Amino acid sequence: MVVLVTGANGQLGQALQSVAKKYPEINFIFAASSDLDITDKENVATYFDSKKPDYCINAAAYTAVDKAESEQEQAFLVNVKGPQNLAEVSRKTNTVLLHISTDFVFNGESNHPYTEEDTPDPKGVYGKTKLEGEQTIQQSTAQYYIIRTSWVYSEFGNNFMKTMLRLASERDTLNVVNDQIGTPTYAVDLAEALIAIIRHDSNTESKPYGIYNFSNEGQCSWFDFAKKIFEVNKVAIQVNPIPTSAYPTPAQRPEYSVLDKQKIKQAFGITIADWETALRSITI
Repeated sequence: MVVLVTGANGQLGQALQSVAKKYPEINFIFAASSDLDITDKENVATYFDSKKPDYCINAAAYTAVDKAESEQEQAFLVNVKGPQNLAEVSRKTNTVLLHISTDFVFNGESNHPYTEEDTPDPKGVYGKTKLEGEQTIQQSTAQYYIIRTSWVYSEFGNNFMKTMLRLASERDTLNVVNDQIGTPTYAVDLAEALIAIIRHDSNTESKPYGIYNFSNEGQCSWFDFAKKIFEVNKVAIQVNPIPTSAYPTPAQRPEYSVLDKQKIKQAFGITIADWETALRSITI
């Protein structure tokens, strides 16, 4: 079984590489943007013809939420045109596409965890392009799993956890937003969930294609997350809670973006760790 992973040098791509050796029955092909430019359909078609993937995990994305407000064309190319190219080529090659999306497709005004049936209403360019990417996949191929996730972090790449630990080495105090609520997602747990979907799909006649949510369990604010990061890593620093209004950004963040995971747990028998448990499992 051949599984192609785009965005190999990103956080999720590196997380998938870290667990790949546990699955000798899968031939993983990790493609960085220098190997495979998903915004170039001809390049995608040639690459798929050469590698003949049974599955493609699209971990390539434009994720600079604030820069997307001023780099709309680039965000569109990577988050909309790229997935469209992958989906159209996947349809022709009978490849199953697994695409990573985001909690930013929602407006953050809910008072309950978002389900896959809730109506998207993105507020910024990043969320809008990610939603358009989902829609173009749905229009271009029938064999897809779209996985929406949130607040991804790990020992790989750049993320909130690593930023907090770096800042703590440079400062005595930190101010962290306390009125945005969501759920941290450990990239390795997300990687394992994607592999569980692939193994289920390849071993059963039932193909429950569609949209799924995945994050770790529980919820917290960025302030809570930061405090726990420092506690787990035994870092002594003063952390002060501040409102979003005290830390203005070009892009609006969802105030509430907790995702309901019942659908993915029931469809694939996935057990999901609490976010605090996941955080404690990491060694930096």
